[in-house]
Amino acid sequence: MKVAFLTTDNREQRAEYDKEQPYFGTAPAAILDGFMTCPKELEVHVISCSKRVMNAPEKLAPNVWFHQPVVPYIGWGRTAFAGCALAVRKLLKELKPDIVHGQGTERDCSISAVYSGFPNVITIHGNMDRIYRMNLLGASSYYWLAAKLETHALGRTAGIFCNSSHTRSLVGNRTRKTWLVPNPLRPAFFQSEPPPAGRHGEPVFLVLGVVSRLKRPLEILETMKGLFEAGHRFKVRFAGGHTTNHPYGVRFEALLREATEQGYAEYLGTLDEEELIRTMDDADALVHFPEEESFGLVIAEALARNMKVFAARIGGIPDILQDTDGSLLFDDFRSLREALAIWMEQGCPSPEGNPAIMRDRYSPEVVARKHLEIYREVLGR
Repeated sequence: MKVAFLTTDNREQRAEYDKEQPYFGTAPAAILDGFMTCPKELEVHVISCSKRVMNAPEKLAPNVWFHQPVVPYIGWGRTAFAGCALAVRKLLKELKPDIVHGQGTERDCSISAVYSGFPNVITIHGNMDRIYRMNLLGASSYYWLAAKLETHALGRTAGIFCNSSHTRSLVGNRTRKTWLVPNPLRPAFFQSEPPPAGRHGEPVFLVLGVVSRLKRPLEILETMKGLFEAGHRFKVRFAGGHTTNHPYGVRFEALLREATEQGYAEYLGTLDEEELIRTMDDADALVHFPEEESFGLVIAEALARNMKVFAARIGGIPDILQDTDGSLLFDDFRSLREALAIWMEQGCPSPEGNPAIMRDRYSPEVVARKHLEIYREVLGR
């Protein structure tokens, strides 16, 4: 089976044109890792449009090729990614894939998939229509366009890979068919055993995600401040993108500075894969309380490293925590604060057995096999 896999090269998205190798979002990259385990069944052609010519290897793996059509600036968002769709369609006429898979509705991939001229499916990574309606990330004109293009693409594809029941509920009335397919974890999260629990004199909490209203790190830090002032002793570490070019970031920075001076908080910056795993292994619990969450990959990653999880009862998070040990869901920050206090008073007990559950559900091999089943179903139709 020959699959055209449309995804974003992060070099293009982040204007890192001098980097030698393409790299992708965590979920698409993990899917490609899974595809690499099926070389006899699958020929994959990764296609990532760019505004500039960049260094690009012919192959990423024995059964995975890489293509990078160059599209002038006018062919991107200002023309609803028409230039990208035309460039991809031209390339696909030469490749003649059996099926085209567009990764995400955030940028050009879904539009290029539905206008490819071949059977196609789309994976939803972030729910653009919902994010626009909730006004969680600013840039209203961009998210307005992304929401409109999302609905347009959903109505023209053979079906949607939904990463959670929450995502399925949001797109089910806008498309022909849906399948529940989780995002996979990167192989590195399974390549070593998590360290033993209970290594710290004081518990270490980890908060991961970009500093924005979407992820709500400010509210989490305010919750931790209340616990510290009540006499609890701990360390809370924040990691992820952070700027002070918006009021939310300014407020977070001010409170973080105060908490850092008092010794219970620190900011680690943006972490690569190796640093992330090492940081998780040096922490006891993850606190994740976003306003919206299509899946919650960071939670599955934390469980794979045997961390305790305190999370919001929202979006795709309950799907991940189903039948896991020791994970707790909350509807508000008051309940979260009470549960954190109780857990620390109990001596911070650790969960058991979650890494094996995450491997069975979310390893790249397992999720890749699910993709193949759906491709065959679509082509059989």
